[in-house]
Amino acid sequence: MFSFIRHHFGCKAQTFNCTYNLKPGRRIEILSNNHEADSVQLNAVQYLCHATNYLANMRARLTHTIFFLLAGFFLHAQKLKKPDKEIIANLQKHISYLADDKLEGRRAGTNGETLAMNYIGDEFGKIGLSPKGTEGFFQSFEINDGKKINDDTYFSIKGNELNKETDYFPFAFSANSSVEAEPALSLQEGDMPWFFNLKETLEENKDNPHFDLIEFIKTKASGSQKKGATALIVYNTSAIDDKLQFEGKDRSEQLKIPVLYVAKDPAKKYFKDVAATVAIKIKTSIGEKKRTGHNVAGYIDNNAENTVVVGAHFDHLGYGEDGNSMLRTGEKLIHNGADDNASGTSALIELARLLKTSKAKNNNYLFIAFSGEELGLFGSKYYTDNPTIDLSSVNYMLNMDMVGRLNDSTKVLSVGGYGTSAQWASVVNAQDKKLPFVIKIDSSGTGPSDHTSFYRKDIPVLFFFTGQHRDYHRPSDDADKINYTGELSVINYINTIITNLNKENQKLAFLKTRETQMGTRSFSVTMGIMPDYTYDGNGVRADGVTEGRPASKAGLKAGDVITRLGDYPVSSVETYMQVLGKFKKGDKTKVTYKRGAEIIEAAVEF
Repeated sequence: MFSFIRHHFGCKAQTFNCTYNLKPGRRIEILSNNHEADSVQLNAVQYLCHATNYLANMRARLTHTIFFLLAGFFLHAQKLKKPDKEIIANLQKHISYLADDKLEGRRAGTNGETLAMNYIGDEFGKIGLSPKGTEGFFQSFEINDGKKINDDTYFSIKGNELNKETDYFPFAFSANSSVEAEPALSLQEGDMPWFFNLKETLEENKDNPHFDLIEFIKTKASGSQKKGATALIVYNTSAIDDKLQFEGKDRSEQLKIPVLYVAKDPAKKYFKDVAATVAIKIKTSIGEKKRTGHNVAGYIDNNAENTVVVGAHFDHLGYGEDGNSMLRTGEKLIHNGADDNASGTSALIELARLLKTSKAKNNNYLFIAFSGEELGLFGSKYYTDNPTIDLSSVNYMLNMDMVGRLNDSTKVLSVGGYGTSAQWASVVNAQDKKLPFVIKIDSSGTGPSDHTSFYRKDIPVLFFFTGQHRDYHRPSDDADKINYTGELSVINYINTIITNLNKENQKLAFLKTRETQMGTRSFSVTMGIMPDYTYDGNGVRADGVTEGRPASKAGLKAGDVITRLGDYPVSSVETYMQVLGKFKKGDKTKVTYKRGAEIIEAAVEF
């Protein structure tokens, strides 16, 4: 604070002292030159004096408050035992590495994922876990990324080859074929490519909210092929933006002829004279776009009859290339995923360290870091379909996803899967006031994380989650926002659950629960299925079906593939979600689905 304040009001002032104690022997004085002052000026000086007194007193109180807060903090820090301090230091090290920019968001199938999996494998090795992948600690799996335009695709007009990036593209449902001909633009002759200008169609349907341009083009191409066309080339000379682009996620069945779109500039150049004949050469080659993801698995063999699985996914969004970022600006930014899910991965490593030296030896322990979770549980589904241990020996599975942001105010830890076994009640008590957080229970065994894959195999599960926050799926989910002490308390709690169940020394009995619908979009209706996000065929395959919901009432079972809802074809999870948005509660329609080679049609009411 200032030791004194000198104020001058023109040539007149009043001298007086204004003293208060900040500490013994400290005071503030307001001094002037002892001349006569008018009352207004004197009041102003007195007001300033009182204000200064008030601010100084507030400062003193704030100083004491900060002191006690800091004292409480350091007292709490001193209460941490040495093993807890070591866990916090390890968590900071793990998360700082996994959420570093050099890993570029740990997108499944990228170099960032490779760096992360090697780090996890190294940590498992240091702890003394046995490798339990198919290649040491690692288990690779294929990720179908949809479709791509192969390099050998080409399209030339009058001897001039067009650019695939800017001038044209084949649709994802185009046939893989070659055509060479000299068709007339305005004639639709047999054994010749046909041309179609979208102008009139777009203008006629500009105010039709139900018009689906892609479905129109598919129908047009199928009809043209039946009438003898060897290819369909579409273009648009209207002022209406058709927004057409190559859709790699379109898994609809390929048509029998090539179908291509030509951009405005080359269309204007080559198709201006509709009476002209043009020499064209076409080769369309659409292939599968794939990448390889990796799980990391380590094992503690206690020669026990049963095994406990502890899991967490380690992949994240990369730069948001898969369309799952909450950032809507279009910027290409690294999503580090400190909470989602470097926090869970780090907790996995530290639980492995604790259980390696634990006396809880009535179970073996399998620790799995999954990849491909952000794409739809790819890694965990692959593991449960291709396990490296006998799944019938699995006692239960614990999953940690986003456990690093325990809120200091609400202190809520969500525990899902509570209903998957009656025995969970013996170790999870939401009324326990001694816990450093509040337990919020969810009974469902399914949800948007990897425990779902184990629940599908009739294995009891628990899912730990410290809650949503504004940095979820954004580039701002960074390591400096992690509550490390809070995460320590979650790890210790999970370790206590494992230890207590070890004492009971019995295999948990599995119970089915209600289904939780996955996805980020909300709809006014639902079919009541859990989509299989790893399915790469035409349609959407049901990984699970909820009793009493429309799909169940229509006779669908897990493994069935929905290919149509009403008049709308369903070719993928994406189109399924789009089609759901066209219905409202109370609507009646028909669902077409495949069960093996059988095609079934049934009535459905939303």
